[in-house]
Amino acid sequence: MAKIYVASSWKNQHGVEMLTKELRDNGHEVVSWIENNYGENHNHVIKKFDFETWVNSPESDQSFEFDVNGAAICDIFIYYAPSAKAAAAECGIYYGQRFHSKTIPMIALWSKGEDFGLMRKMFDFYCERHNQVVPLVDEIERTFLKTTK
Repeated sequence: MAKIYVASSWKNQHGVEMLTKELRDNGHEVVSWIENNYGENHNHVIKKFDFETWVNSPESDQSFEFDVNGAAICDIFIYYAPSAKAAAAECGIYYGQRFHSKTIPMIALWSKGEDFGLMRKMFDFYCERHNQVVPLVDEIERTFLKTTK
C-alpha cells in the first residue's frame, strides 16, 4: 500500500481532514501532519503562544521533522491548494526525491486563482474537484506504482 502525504495549509484543515478520511475509507494510508500536530498541541490548535515562540520550540522541531519526512518518503504526494510557503517547500522536497527517478507521481488538487507559477510543472496530475482524487490515487496504485516498485 502506498503512503500518501497531503501538503496544504492550516486554512484548509477541514478539507484536508475530509480528503484524508475519504482516502482512508478507500483503503489508502495517509501520513497526516494535522493529526501529528494535534498530538503535539500545535500552536494553531490550542493558541497557546505566538508563532515565533512556537517555531523556536521542541514541538516545532518535531513538526518540522514529521513534515519533511512525510514529504520525502511518501509514495504519492497531493498538494491541496490554495496553500502557503510551507506546502510549496514540501512540494519541492518531494519533487527533489523523484527528480532523477521520474517514478513518483505528484497530484495537485487545484483551486481557482492558485498561482504556483512555473513550478506547477512539478505536478503530473491536476484535479479540480476533490472527488477526482481517490479514483486517480486508485489508478496510480493499480498501474503506475506496481510497475515501478
